Amino acid sequence: MKQFKTLLLATVLCIATVSFTQAQSKVAHINTQELIAAMPAAKKAQAEIEALGKTYQTDIQASITEYQNTVKQYDAEASTKTAEENQKRMVELQEKQQRIQQFRADAQKDLAEKEAELFKPIQEAAMKAINDVAKAKGYEYVIDRATLIVANGTDILADVKKQMGI
Repeated sequence: MKQFKTLLLATVLCIATVSFTQAQSKVAHINTQELIAAMPAAKKAQAEIEALGKTYQTDIQASITEYQNTVKQYDAEASTKTAEENQKRMVELQEKQQRIQQFRADAQKDLAEKEAELFKPIQEAAMKAINDVAKAKGYEYVIDRATLIVANGTDILADVKKQMGI
């Protein structure tokens, strides 16, 4: 009976030790925003988005200037026109204003779609590199630094940059 108790105790200790070692997961953290910002492809994509944004802004500003000039012209000529003509001009001005607003909304939507299109492969490359480094270093979990409150663990940003050749 004494041997049975000893064997049982040894088994329980063995199971507890195995369970405890399995519960000890290796965790690392990384700042993915910093990683992506350091990537040459991200810098190129950001420059492309900024250039497209400036193009849209120039077009919008030209439309606004044209609208303002038309308003001034119509205001100057209002006293020489009939009420019916002035009403038609007001409708025309409202339509121009709506077209400007619609163009602005379309431009914002187009910029957001372009940004998503350009940054998707960049984000995928970053995630692949993070996964590769985590696997190589034996990390079970990698947490983004943006959501991390306490960061006493291992920061793998330098390792991932090295993996990507940055």
